[in-house]
Amino acid sequence: MPYPETAEGFMIESQKDWQNFKKQEFKLKPFEDRDIDIAIEVCGVCASDVHTINGGWGEAPMPLCVGHEVVGKAIKVGKDVKTIKVGDRVGVGAQIQADLTCNNCKADQENYCPSAVDTYGAPYKDGTLSQGGYASHIRSHEYFTFKVPDNIDSAIAAPMMCAGLTVYSPLVRLGAGPGKKVAIVGLGGLGHYAVLWAVALGAEVTVLSHTPAKKDDALKMGAKHFVVTNEEKWFEPLNFQFDFILNTADAMHKFNMKNYLSTLKVMGRFHTVGFGDEPIPTLMAQDFAPNGCYLGASHIGNRPEMLAMLDLASKQNIKSWIEEIPISEKGCAEAVRRVSENDVRYRFVLTKFDDVFGKRD
Repeated sequence: MPYPETAEGFMIESQKDWQNFKKQEFKLKPFEDRDIDIAIEVCGVCASDVHTINGGWGEAPMPLCVGHEVVGKAIKVGKDVKTIKVGDRVGVGAQIQADLTCNNCKADQENYCPSAVDTYGAPYKDGTLSQGGYASHIRSHEYFTFKVPDNIDSAIAAPMMCAGLTVYSPLVRLGAGPGKKVAIVGLGGLGHYAVLWAVALGAEVTVLSHTPAKKDDALKMGAKHFVVTNEEKWFEPLNFQFDFILNTADAMHKFNMKNYLSTLKVMGRFHTVGFGDEPIPTLMAQDFAPNGCYLGASHIGNRPEMLAMLDLASKQNIKSWIEEIPISEKGCAEAVRRVSENDVRYRFVLTKFDDVFGKRD
């Protein structure tokens, strides 16, 4: 049975065959009064998609349609929806539901709700499995659906829904702004947004990278400094320099963490949003003592941060650095393979959904 009971998507059936996408139908959750149905126009490709389907983050329910950087048109809205109307261009990120009643939700910390539902691979209360955006449609809750500003192209907006928010939230919460010195580790899908947002917020930005290949790009994005961490004693001139470091690379297991921590100001923070497949390095309590620094991590962001981020991008005309790939079995496979090989500058966006799924008005 087709929409509105089901959607079509490009799905993986086995983590052992994680590049083998097959177009098939899947069940949508029952429609509720604050739900919105979206005919998907574009979807970004996140490293989380790769870590999920290849087993890097453990077992995942199969068959699975990934993708949580969705932009499309609202084609149906529940009777209690107030912020979105039919015809609006909207986005959905990595979270699609929460209870909205717990203490975390009431404090605008819904991204830490114990009852949160991920956009794909998570069960709803009725047992339906959430399925993602490499698909014809997605059914989302109003609170996790965001109107896209008119002056931001859909393909530009899509990866902001996850990658953009994932770094915007800690940047704001850690105080990025005028007078702050911020280091960004890694210049990939997450890292390029971290540079763009931190610069837009007024911070002085240094990019820490294991290779000099992306220096020109980093400077074009607004970074003031570029440091190659493969060079011997790269950290010594940077002792006590940074208010905080935001790590966007999923390779922390390769880091000599003491070198990175030494570049922080007293009580500075090393904060990571790059989640790899390997454990982080073993640390001693004494490693934090020379500057009283902290180590932390975060998970996506909340609704007010998403709205503020989109407003910032709109007002300052901030553009994602993307490569577009038409959606198909072959296109999905190419995208996830190249993401796994770090062969993208700096975010893939799957496009031309109408060519595959037809008009869905």
